[in-house]
Amino acid sequence: MNRIITGGLLLLLGVLSACGPTLRPFTQQIYEQNRWTDEELKRVQFYLSNDIVMRREINSGTSEIIRGQIKIIDGRQVEEIVIRKGTPGVFLFSPKSDRFAVSFETGGEDRYLVFGPSPKAGNRYVLLASEWNRRDGQVTYEGKKYRVDTESAFASLLIDLKKINKSAVNSRTAEGRKVN
Repeated sequence: MNRIITGGLLLLLGVLSACGPTLRPFTQQIYEQNRWTDEELKRVQFYLSNDIVMRREINSGTSEIIRGQIKIIDGRQVEEIVIRKGTPGVFLFSPKSDRFAVSFETGGEDRYLVFGPSPKAGNRYVLLASEWNRRDGQVTYEGKKYRVDTESAFASLLIDLKKINKSAVNSRTAEGRKVN
């Protein structure tokens, strides 16, 4: 009896997992195989693989905080923005070749982070910073400089491969016609 129940539960689990999204890392290889244009990339749903925590120190006279959390860290006022693992994001534009500006929230065209392929991470599209050191990196978000910890360096873009494969774009170019 227990085997039947266990087998039934495993079967149910298998069916349910088959229905859910199949999130896989977005890599340079996937990008090159599909040769998506910017317009096509805007229709791809991206997801975040790991949490990203951005922090910037607030000057004592600054009172411009609108939506970020204010924390006191080591006696300093710090604004903190957290983008959680699994958060959906959209492609906005390519700042340069093999770089994606991806937005995970509404409220402004400057609310994006830049991702690009990393040879050290199997050419996955990972969070790019203007500089990385052993403890943290610096990113620009909403036109302001934020620090991100090294854990955020592992954040990469994910896509739902099942959905991508189902919505493959069939494209052709007309060659024209000539009068006989």
